[in-house]
Amino acid sequence: MKEIKAFIKPKKVQIVVKSLRDAGFESVTLSKGEGTGAHKDSGASPSLDFHFTDSPIVKLELVCQNEETDKAIQLICGKAQTPEPGDGIIYVSEIDDAYRIKTGKSLKQ
Repeated sequence: MKEIKAFIKPKKVQIVVKSLRDAGFESVTLSKGEGTGAHKDSGASPSLDFHFTDSPIVKLELVCQNEETDKAIQLICGKAQTPEPGDGIIYVSEIDDAYRIKTGKSLKQ
């Protein structure tokens, strides 16, 4: 299994999540955040809480079977792209196993 963490622009979240759901990726976690990166957004303003950040971001996380990874990445890339620089980044990590809390059963196939 793989964990996908995608850091995307907030204005692209709805279309990315809808596309993932339409493709069968039902369990997605979203976190609102602020970040720094190579691209400095011209419209960014300093955070009230953190004085070193320059961009609002959304972290999208999902876990999927190995064979579904490329499909999820292509969907995210295709729907999160904008004409501006700084669209974000995707990280992929290996997951040894996952368990449903209700049943205690493994999700590994």
